[in-house]
Amino acid sequence: MEQDPRTYFAAERTLLAWVRTGLALMGFGFVVAKFGLFLREVQGLGQTVPVQDNYGLSLWIGTGLVVLGVLANALSVVRYRSIVRRLNAGVWDGAGPSSLAIATALVLAAMGLLVAAYLLHSAR
Repeated sequence: MEQDPRTYFAAERTLLAWVRTGLALMGFGFVVAKFGLFLREVQGLGQTVPVQDNYGLSLWIGTGLVVLGVLANALSVVRYRSIVRRLNAGVWDGAGPSSLAIATALVLAAMGLLVAAYLLHSAR
């Protein structure tokens, strides 16, 4: 059975899209983690008393986003290899819903809620 190379190219494009997503998550996580440091520095401007070293939730949320980016990249490679293996064996059963995309979206939604709660709490 002749394999259409466009199918392999589509799988590779999907892998590269997930790599970009993982890199974006890691970059955004770094920014969020360092946001607490930025707030601490802004708070300390003009004060002679040292500001306490408290990053709040931004360090944890940022670190979680970085870890999510790493997981997205690692799991995308696993999924890509599985798809190519099934294509080579001729047992490709078509594309179903991507559990990786669904899980990433749900975790990002939960982290978004955490960020919103943190912003509301810190505004008081």
